[in-house]
Amino acid sequence: MKLISSIAKMGSLSAKWQQAGERIGLVPTMGFFHDGHLALMREAVNQCDKTVVSLFVNPIQFGPKEDLATYPRDLDRDMEMARAQGIDVLYHPDVKDMYPLTFQTSIHVGRLTEGLCGEKRPGHFDGVCTVVNKLFNQVSPDMAIFGEKDFQQLAVIRRMVTDLDMGIQIVGYPTVREKDGLAMSSRNSYLDREQRQKALCLNQAIQYAREKVAGDRVTGIRQLEQEIITRIESVDGCTVDYISIVDGHTLIPCDLADENSVLLLAVYIDGAVRLIDNGKLIL
Repeated sequence: MKLISSIAKMGSLSAKWQQAGERIGLVPTMGFFHDGHLALMREAVNQCDKTVVSLFVNPIQFGPKEDLATYPRDLDRDMEMARAQGIDVLYHPDVKDMYPLTFQTSIHVGRLTEGLCGEKRPGHFDGVCTVVNKLFNQVSPDMAIFGEKDFQQLAVIRRMVTDLDMGIQIVGYPTVREKDGLAMSSRNSYLDREQRQKALCLNQAIQYAREKVAGDRVTGIRQLEQEIITRIESVDGCTVDYISIVDGHTLIPCDLADENSVLLLAVYIDGAVRLIDNGKLIL
């Protein structure tokens, strides 16, 4: 496995692979790998001739009061974990090269970014789309894999790729969970033992909603959302940022539960750690 930091060297290597007819896969990450990241890597290795994992903590997708400075980082650890998955390149560009002082361009996707995390984190998806666009230009992948845990992000990136005729296959990989059901996230490292137990309320809320729908005990979608809020906030220290049951294709709030309905939720644990999760209501 090669560690590449130069944008020019990454582009040159990708061009050689393309000339040789190699299928290139990209797994964009912000590092501090867990088993969820590793599953994405293995899927890319299985589907492609060459696989690049980008590791870049993207400053322009963080708000002024968010955790950019404290976001977990461990390059040596990440290198060893990526190498063990058979990755060809760990691409780790420098912030000053990605965003020089003259940088002044951003990518904006419209309606899909207006609610949920887009409403709660203004500018977040502009930052995501801009960096993903840059990574696509630098790596020139045929395919890119993203985790379904970031459900809105996946929908936004698919929209961007379609609207801008990028011709890149976007693959969504199912959320990887701990044995107790907690969705794997780099931010889980912020949780102490007690907070880790509290965080189980997210997946428990998804299971509760599924059971209500399966038992035909839903009197209304908005009522179900309110029940979920009440359940989560009954856990000491847990505060709902948002709860929404939406159509999984359009992200428009549902009026009825059907096979396309997805529960999306964001919850603060002790006011400090913000976790997201999602799940289809009908499996």
